Amino acid sequence: MKLEMSSRKMSFLLRVLETESFSQALIRTTKEEGIGALYKGLAPNILRGMSMNVGMLACYDQAKEVVAKVLNDPMTDGPSLTTKIGSSAIAGFTAALFSLPFDLIKSRLMAQKPDPDTGKMPYKNVLDCAVKIARNEGPIGFFSGFTAYYGRCAPHAMIILISIESITQAYRNTFY
Repeated sequence: MKLEMSSRKMSFLLRVLETESFSQALIRTTKEEGIGALYKGLAPNILRGMSMNVGMLACYDQAKEVVAKVLNDPMTDGPSLTTKIGSSAIAGFTAALFSLPFDLIKSRLMAQKPDPDTGKMPYKNVLDCAVKIARNEGPIGFFSGFTAYYGRCAPHAMIILISIESITQAYRNTFY
């Protein structure tokens, strides 16, 4: 798996290493680049996070019903562990499907470097990045690397959703 790090992140990390503390690096970055530098990349991260949660939570209950029917799980005392695992894996799939385009945009924005000849960045903002990906790579370009991304999203969805099920069941057992 390829790890991409923006030059901004690298320069911030180098500042932390060069200074005595994180807070000094934070102050120095704010003085040199302005308060806005602390929020670069916020929009694509919010979009990715929102789409991931929508994808994960929107289908989980429906997937649970379908998986329970396939596995003949009566769900009288709540879903079985296999039902939870199967339905959360499906929810991880939809989370990956919904959020990969935004993750790709976020990664491209983070990894961009100025053109050596013009000094201009390849992308101006989230929308410009999305338009250029669609134009140059087509709609399927937003989903390159889906298998690896699903491999990252599915365990996240499974841990979150199975934990929610367990906490909800414990609460109901305690207070109802």
